[in-house]
This record gives sequence, C-alpha cells and structure tokens, in this order.
Amino acid sequence: MLNGAPIVKLVKETKMTSLRPVAHASEDVGAAMRAIGAEARRAARVLANAPRAQKDRALVAAAGSLRGKAADILAANARDVAAAKARGVASAFLDRLMLDEKRIEAMARGLEEIAALPDPVGCVLARFERPNGLVIERVATPLGVVGVIYESRPNVTADAGALCLKSGNAAVLRGGSDSFHSSAAIRACLVDGLKAARLPEAAISAAPSAAREAVAEMLAGLGGALDVIVPRGGRSLVERVQSEARVPVFAHLEGIVHVYVDRAADLGKARAVLINSKMRRTGVCGAAEKLLVDKACASTHLAPLVKALLDNGCAVRGDAAAMDADPRVTKASEEDWRTEYLDAIIAAKVVDGLDAAIEHIETYGSHHTDCILTEDHQAAERFLKEVDSAIVLHNASTQFADGGEFGFGGEIGIATGRMHARGPVGLEQLCTFKYRVHGDGQTRP
Repeated sequence: MLNGAPIVKLVKETKMTSLRPVAHASEDVGAAMRAIGAEARRAARVLANAPRAQKDRALVAAAGSLRGKAADILAANARDVAAAKARGVASAFLDRLMLDEKRIEAMARGLEEIAALPDPVGCVLARFERPNGLVIERVATPLGVVGVIYESRPNVTADAGALCLKSGNAAVLRGGSDSFHSSAAIRACLVDGLKAARLPEAAISAAPSAAREAVAEMLAGLGGALDVIVPRGGRSLVERVQSEARVPVFAHLEGIVHVYVDRAADLGKARAVLINSKMRRTGVCGAAEKLLVDKACASTHLAPLVKALLDNGCAVRGDAAAMDADPRVTKASEEDWRTEYLDAIIAAKVVDGLDAAIEHIETYGSHHTDCILTEDHQAAERFLKEVDSAIVLHNASTQFADGGEFGFGGEIGIATGRMHARGPVGLEQLCTFKYRVHGDGQTRP
C-alpha cells in the first residue's frame, strides 16, 4: 500500500525530471490516486479530532518553512515560468503563475492568519431543549476529504492546504501542469508543518503527476474517499468538473465582474475604484471586466472614466456611446459582454438607469462579483438586494473579492453556486454539522 512517505518520494522524483511533469501510464496514476485517497481518508479521521493547538502549530511551522525555503520555491517557479514563456502564454497567465519574495511572504502570512482564526470544528451552532427534556445541539464538523483541482495559481496550494487543515479536513490537491514544480515546492513546506506538529503527511496530499488521469480519478471520487471537489480555474475546467464529478462540487465559475456607475456617482471616487477594480491585477477573478454607465450621467462621467482606463493601459471595447467618448475605443461585439478577459481589456456600455444595469448583469453576468458606484443610498440598497451575485459591493473595488480581504486568512475559491457555500470558501464553508442529542432515559411513545 502506498502510504504518506512513498507518496512524498514519488512527488519529489517526478518533479525533478524535466521542465514538464512526466507522463504516467493511466493504470499507474489511477492506482496511485486511489491509494492517496485511502490515506487521506485515514488522515481526515485524525484531523477531525486534532486539537486546535496542534493544527495551529502545523500552520505556523509551515509558514516558517515557506520563508526558509523561499529560494527553493523561486527556483521551482522559475522552471514553470520558463516553460510557460516558451509556449508563448499571455502576460495575464504569467502574472497568475509567477511568484516572488513578496508573494511567498503573503502566503506565509496567510497561514499565520489562518492559525490565528477561531477553530470552527466543534463550534455549537445552535442549542435547544425539547418539551420532553432532550437537549439538542447542532455542532460544526469537518466535511472530510476535500479535493481541489486548480490550474495556474501555485498559491492555491498554500491556501487550500491550510484552510482544509484548520477546518479539520484532509486535502487532495491536483494543480495544473503549468505550476507543477511551484506547487510541489509549496506543498513540501506544508508537509514540514505537518511533521512538526506530528500530524499525518497524508493530511495534505497531492497528485503524483499532472497527468489528466489524476483528474478523472478525482472526479470519480478516489474510490469513495472524496467528500467534495473544489475546481479553481477556467470555464472549461469548471464545466468538466460539474458535468463529470460523482461527488458534490463547490463551483467557482468565471468572474464576469461588472462595475455600474450610477447617476449619483462621485466622479473622483468612481475613477479611483474603477481603475483599481480593473488594473490592480487583471488576471484575478475579482478584476472588473465590464463597465456600465447610467445614461443620466454619461455626459459628465463616461469620457473621463474611459480616458482613465485607456491612459492606464487598458483596452476598451464599447457600444456607440463609448466609441463616441474616445476615438481609441473599439467596437464591442455581443461576445464581449459574455467574456472574462483576465487581461487589460474591458467592455463599456451606457445603460438606461439602475433597472437596465441590473437586467444587463442578470443576462450576462456569472453571479460572481458586481459593484455599484453611487452616493444614492436607496439605489445602492436596491443593487445590493436585487443583484444575485455571491459578492456585491457599494463604492469599493471589486478586487476585495478575496477571502483574505474578508478576514478568512485565504480562500480555496469563490463559490458562485447557491448550495451550502457561496462567495469565498473559507473555514466555515469547509464545515458541515451534526446533531448531538442529550437525554436522560427518554423513550418515544
């Protein structure tokens, strides 16, 4: 049987062979993944009953390992980046893939922040007494084994591993081939933390290669070991997971994020929030992709906002009004309203008031994150109430759509579905509950 130590050895041997992860025969990958699932299931039973101090000790030690092994992580990341550049990937993709000392430090701080958060496991969510004297408690419990399938962001390794650990769940990670070496180096630091706290290494496991067969095995449930899957990536990945998974899915669909500039918007505030929403990091799912401007303020607000975007290096595709506002604007197609660019591109349109803005977002949006810029409190309240997105904001950058910014320490992803988890998936969302019933000999008549 493949236990925790051989799995780690296999990852180490695989990741050093070439710039691209080696391929494995499908039967070998399937057997390895099912063995990983079995070990993760055993680890989950340990984690479910681990005291907070032990889990926190693992997280703090892992943060120290990230800092101490920063050079190793950067070297692994350089291999991934070199391979990506050789394939001619887009700059936004490289931004998601690249690590530097600042980003490694942010990962380490994220682990420490998660350690400092209250332990959700065992929290009594409700307590009530029945007329017959039974005392019933609803208590938070871990989900069990969480599978995370993600693409180019190596930092997901740290976020997902840490959040699962703190919430008492075992994690099985499958990062993309593009970030394979980076993710393996980061996971090695998490394993250092587990060892320091005397927790099973299988608590944070990883696919031994980036073979596609590993995804298929996870979608099949790893022989019954997986309790839930979280996909983190583009539409094609999420749609495949949703259509093929035999276990529940926390869906993280694309971020077709809108910024609506209401007639009562302050122009200076709107300009600052819009530029930050779009240009702070164009490759994150919370980056603004569409600009809607109320017809009532288009004569004063549209041209300055479009100019600010263009002057900051953002291409603008727009309707006739946006094209009239600045000759650098190109014509938007119907497809532009449905596209997540993840790049320095935005589509801009004038709409006839709040009702039209809400209707446009409902038609073209992805229920991820949307923002209204206005000084009209009633308009803001309507937008926040009626826009059916996981995150809605008033007068704040859409780039706050992030678990760390919500005080969650990090996130596995932003769930856009409506069942169980919605918005940033943090500690609480990685828990379910059970009922504890206390009696004193009661029987049912």
